[in-house]
Amino acid sequence: MGEFIEERLDPCIRLGAETEDGFFLDVTRTASGSRFASLKNGKPWRTFDIEYVKALPELAQQVISLYYRTWGGFAGFRVKAWDDFTTAIDGQSAYTSLDARLDVVSDGVYQLVKEYGTDKPGLASIGRPRRTIFKPVTGKAAIAVAGLAYPNGTNIDYATGRVTLAANKTSTITGITKGATTIFTGTNSFIIGESVALKDIIGIADLNGRRALVTARSSGTFTLAINSSAMSGSYVSGGTAQTLPLNSGTDIVTGGCEFDYPVAFSSRFNVSALGMDIGQASGLTLEEILNP
Repeated sequence: MGEFIEERLDPCIRLGAETEDGFFLDVTRTASGSRFASLKNGKPWRTFDIEYVKALPELAQQVISLYYRTWGGFAGFRVKAWDDFTTAIDGQSAYTSLDARLDVVSDGVYQLVKEYGTDKPGLASIGRPRRTIFKPVTGKAAIAVAGLAYPNGTNIDYATGRVTLAANKTSTITGITKGATTIFTGTNSFIIGESVALKDIIGIADLNGRRALVTARSSGTFTLAINSSAMSGSYVSGGTAQTLPLNSGTDIVTGGCEFDYPVAFSSRFNVSALGMDIGQASGLTLEEILNP
């Protein structure tokens, strides 16, 4: 897709508007009747058939204007689907930071998504359908790492749905003192209250994959809120602490949001006069853009 106008189509659509959901499937049938199906694109795809009845000046300013400014389908825009506009399972309830595991784009960069049917098992081979959220609503998104709110330094791009976490901070571990809280030796720039994950520790395997808050620090040590008193083994060597997620186990990025659909007009614009000042725009078709 080329250009995009970051505007939402007037939501006052006439009662009776329809949506249709589907997938890009390629189905082949053999002479014996066997059916072979393949997914050309694993994303859900929606079309809208909408209609407006408005005073002609309003119709011109709110709908016809957008049609012309997007060149009748050349460029995209936003639309709200009233039955599916949040990442909650029913598409309408309040979103939470735990709604779906985000897709990893690159180190520290993630993509908002919605996963469907999370209350039931998915297919063994490909799991459940996931819609890429390219157009979250400004200010209406929440992110978590390992189930904990992760607001500090997080940037959400509401034009792309990309989530960028603060730059990674790391420490090479050279010693560990077990206790009710665990003290790590290693030069670091962590701050008290920062969330830190652990990996590659040899000797106290139970610490690997854990994430906890920094409760104390100096230039050569930092203390995490992990009770390691009963953990087996003693520190041998290795280990890294970092602020960015490990993207494995429980140390993953999740999120939720309210969102719009990126769409484009895929029909001509037909207006009928219902009176001196009333017009009806009917037969308008919008198609979801899967890669705006």
